[in-house]
Order: sequence, then structure tokens, then C-alpha cells
Amino acid sequence: MPILSSLGAGSAKGFGLTNGAGKLQTYSVDFLVIAGGAGGGYYGGGGAGGYRNSYSTEPSGGGGSSEASLTFNDGTVYTVTVGGGGAAYPNEPGVGSPGIDSSISGSDISTKTSSGGGGGSDLNTAGSGGSGGGAADAGRAGVAGSGTANQGFAGNTGASDEATFTSGGGGGGAGAAGVAASGVTSGNGGAGLASSITGPSVSRGGGGGAGGGGPGTIGGTGGTGGGGNGRGASSGTVSPGTVNTGGGGGASTSGGGNSGGKGVVILRMPTAGYSGTTTGSPTVTTDGSDTILTFNDSGSYTG
Repeated sequence: MPILSSLGAGSAKGFGLTNGAGKLQTYSVDFLVIAGGAGGGYYGGGGAGGYRNSYSTEPSGGGGSSEASLTFNDGTVYTVTVGGGGAAYPNEPGVGSPGIDSSISGSDISTKTSSGGGGGSDLNTAGSGGSGGGAADAGRAGVAGSGTANQGFAGNTGASDEATFTSGGGGGGAGAAGVAASGVTSGNGGAGLASSITGPSVSRGGGGGAGGGGPGTIGGTGGTGGGGNGRGASSGTVSPGTVNTGGGGGASTSGGGNSGGKGVVILRMPTAGYSGTTTGSPTVTTDGSDTILTFNDSGSYTG
């Protein structure tokens, strides 16, 4: 017959009844949900995917606090959606494609959705999203994209000498806004955030570095946590956001920017509650008395 059980003071906790095999029927689950990063534009770096975290006292993106853990129940199916990175815009004018939302949902929980990053732009308004995309300078009608509250920061704008060059602004990251351009130096992507939900500390959610056109322009570097680098006319190599970090793609005026990084969803739960029933082939690891599921692709977990 069921018995009462309670685990210790770790972040992931079990409580309530166990079944006949000793498995917890109700238990607390921590999550990290990161959406896909956006593609970089001609000048502006792509914004990182939205970042929501409940583990320990670690923050969520955009300066948000740690969220409340979820409560899972035995036998309930929880669906995990991992959003892809947005494609880069190949040339001017235009905006990089937004990242795709990531989420976790179930019949007995409120769905947790992180918004895809906003695309980096050329001579127009950058995309808004989990974190906002970067843009060219205001003198060339560039407007940076905004981030989503408690998920990510805004992108930034560029600088120009109308006769010779334009440098773009960096895409926003989970931990900081994109950096504005300064002279011929394009803006760096905003920093991501570090989390120890899997055990070791890992940074994710960096914004994409900006690109520059004209003599002497220097590409911006991607934000820590998977942001792609931008390329200037004189230096830098454009690169994509890192896969499964939600990093924004770098920008380039030579052939266009690069794509954003795919997102990730991580669940941490007491091993006494873990059922072992999943789809989508998540990576399964342990840390102390907890089991961690890292979904690099969409799938599900049955409580």
C-alpha cells in the first residue's frame, strides 16, 4: 500500500505518497527552458532565445528572479518542445528570422514558454523576442529590438559616418543587453547566464555579435553563452549561435549574417520520483540524489 515519503533539502524535492515500488507519486521538478536564438542580420546581431529558470536561486533572463518549481504527478505525460534557431537574413535590407519558442506543458501544470529571440536587422527595426535583435544606427533608421520581461534583454544600435561606414549593434542576451557600436567597432552580443542545473556550471543564452560595412569596420564578438560572432569589412568571421544554447547568430555585411542556435529544455527531479519513461531521447544524468533530463530535441516525460 502507499506510504508517506519526504526527501531532503536538495533543490528537487519529493513529497507525499510513494507507490508499491517505492516511487514517489508527487514530486518537485526544476526546469531551465531556453528558446531558439534568432538569425543575425546585415548589421545587427541576433537576439538570444528567452531564458526561464527555476533551479536553486539562479536568475531567469532579463534580470528576472528564479521561478517556482513545477509539481509532477505519477503517470502524467509532460510534453517538451525545443525551439530551433532562426535563419539569417542573407543580404540587405531585411531582418534575421526569429528563433522558435521552447516550452514544457502538461495537463496539471501551467505551461512554461520561452520566446524565440528577435532577429538582427539592417536599416530598419530589429525583431523583438526573448532577447531583442541589434540594428544599424538611428541615423540610418535602425531601431533595436526589445526583450521579453523575465526572459532576456534588448539589442542595441550602431554607429556610422554616412560617407564611409556603418557598424551594427549587438543582439541582446539572457544576462545583459547587446552592446552599442563605437566608431568602426561593431557591438558585441549581450552576455548569457550560467546555470548549474545539470551539475557543472554552463553558460547559455548569449546574443549575437554585430557586423560592419565600410573601411576599417570590426565585427562584434558573440555574448558568452553561445552567441555567434559578427564580421566587419576588415576583421572578424561570422558564426552561428551555438546549438542547444539559444545563442543569437552573428551579423555580416559580406554575404549576410548567420543562424541562431537551437534551444534546450532541462528538467531536474528527485531520482526517487524518476519514472524512466521518455520520448525524444533526452540525455539522462545524475547529480547527488537527483536525475537530470536534458532535451536537445523535442520529446516527452511521463511522471
